[in-house]
Amino acid sequence: MTTPTAVDREALRLGAFMPPWLLPLDIDPTRAIRGQLETVEYLERIGFAEAWIGEHHSGGVELISSPELFIAAAIERTSRIRLGTGVISLPYHNPLTVADRVVQLDHQAQGRAMFGFGPGLLPSDAMMLGIPSTEQRGRLTEGLDVVLRLLDGEVVTQSSEWFELQDAQLHIGPHTHPRPEIVVASAITPSGGKTAGRFGVGMLCVAASTGPGYDVLDVNWQVANDVAAEYDHVMDRSALRLVAPGHVAETRDQAIAEITDGFHRWDSHMRDVIEGGGEILGLGSMEQLLDGGAIVGSIDDAVESLESYWEKSGGFGAILYQLTPWASEEDQRRSLKRFAEEVMPRFTGRSRLRHASHERSARNKDELSARAKAGAEKAILEHFQPAADPAS
Repeated sequence: MTTPTAVDREALRLGAFMPPWLLPLDIDPTRAIRGQLETVEYLERIGFAEAWIGEHHSGGVELISSPELFIAAAIERTSRIRLGTGVISLPYHNPLTVADRVVQLDHQAQGRAMFGFGPGLLPSDAMMLGIPSTEQRGRLTEGLDVVLRLLDGEVVTQSSEWFELQDAQLHIGPHTHPRPEIVVASAITPSGGKTAGRFGVGMLCVAASTGPGYDVLDVNWQVANDVAAEYDHVMDRSALRLVAPGHVAETRDQAIAEITDGFHRWDSHMRDVIEGGGEILGLGSMEQLLDGGAIVGSIDDAVESLESYWEKSGGFGAILYQLTPWASEEDQRRSLKRFAEEVMPRFTGRSRLRHASHERSARNKDELSARAKAGAEKAILEHFQPAADPAS
């Protein structure tokens, strides 16, 4: 396993992971969805490099059923931020139509779209589609193989228990050469690392803040590298993304106070649709949240959390701040701004030269001030006592 250099750390990208959880349930769905578009615009304004939007079909909380549709709208309202599907639940779809949507969105976004794939999370989604939970991970691998072959220009004929393709091919190629960025979701099991390594694509560690998820960050990355070597691929650390919920305030106590009520409301809704609720994300209780890998506290606390992620994983390309409905909109936006403007520069060292310049100027203040004073005095003397005329 290679050791990341200081350049890797300075190049760390800040992104957002937006399931999105839209609470309370009484919020008008139109307003809720359009509010998420406004959130993307805000993220771009404060310097976020990317945002990832999920796919869900049940539960009443995560209302985005087509992240591609959402991204197509957000692309037209922004100019710089990259937007990714976080994730497309591939077993829910025919691989050919998925590849077609990927290509179309790649053209509409002119290269700013990224595509994450996963097996699907909510049991109620899989139930409605008649998909056995035991088949989801296998179908992800099978479907992703077809999607990538289609994106690479192949003609695919393939029979499966869940799709049938006859001489399938795309009628336009991707805008991005050779293809847009592809990542797969990785949680606790090694299956995500195996899939990423097999296809040589990026990893989206959606459970990085959980106890078990944090514990295997380095293990799953090594799994991906080992499998990649078998398929003659080389894994790229810059395509490794870690997801963690966060909330940053002036003090740790203030951060906790701002999210406590909202966390309990969110946890109650999560327990209604998933056994254990937030436990699946390592967020089963407020105590678990604060003792785990969530980035909650002051700026110093946030930097310390990032240090632990960096050390455990060996380095990564992007930290994705998971947007949660725990704080008020005003407090959440204030937290996002602090993270972008104060936490990231300190952790990455991007403000290093500014601090060094300030310290150098302060250290030499007396000497430099004396020089400046002497220069000013000389100019005054030269003005009132001009040199004698050489001809006199």
